[in-house]
Amino acid sequence: MDFRDLDDVIETAKEITKEAGRIILEIYEKDFSVDYKDDFSPITEADRKANDYIVKNLKSRYPECAILSEESKNDPERLKNDWCFIIDPLDGTKEFIKKNGEFTVNIALSYQGKPVLGVIGIPVTGELYFAVKGKGAFYEKDGHIERIHVSSRTKDIRLMMSRSHKSDKLLQLIQRNGIKNTLSVGSAIKGCLIARGEAEVYYRFGYTMEWDTAAMQCIVEEAGGIFRQMDDSEMTYNRVNNLNEKGFYIINHPANKLI
Repeated sequence: MDFRDLDDVIETAKEITKEAGRIILEIYEKDFSVDYKDDFSPITEADRKANDYIVKNLKSRYPECAILSEESKNDPERLKNDWCFIIDPLDGTKEFIKKNGEFTVNIALSYQGKPVLGVIGIPVTGELYFAVKGKGAFYEKDGHIERIHVSSRTKDIRLMMSRSHKSDKLLQLIQRNGIKNTLSVGSAIKGCLIARGEAEVYYRFGYTMEWDTAAMQCIVEEAGGIFRQMDDSEMTYNRVNNLNEKGFYIINHPANKLI
């Protein structure tokens, strides 16, 4: 694998994302059971089946790359590999269970700890966001593809909130900065909407995992946005500890960094 291969990888990742979305929808449209993992987070048949499909196909196509996925057993050997796919087969399982449509399929590829490719699919709407490092970010729907960019708005900004993970710190931040426009959405869709210019700010104080943010970060940054941990340091990937312990923020413009 090298950077010349990324044009091929992005097309493969897009097709895998779309098919995983179809697998998820087959289960979404019927009755399904909910199990719980050791950390009490929910998991469904859709998480498992989408994961199996994605991992199998990426391993088959790109055996030289490591894989880190939420629903697969961790393989420490991945730490020796410069290239690592980082996968959340169903981001927003709580939203999937609520049947509100706000869940995604996230596939990213990191190189030496930095995301260089990201694909996020929204199965219910058929929307797809994708990016390759240095080549911009794009939105696809019904076969139509358009390049996307963050907004230039610095006044009366719109702030994204998690539908299932609000915090007191966030509510205090909103009040302190006099934010009037807030929008609650589930999963990685929040970052996608900022990349597309439909909101300007997202602050996440709580814990997330590498697979929650990798694809989103690549798309946001290629759309001209800023993605940082709460202490302003860079988020890195394919780490020993997959927990994003510092929280993170996404903004469209430096002027919109909140205090």
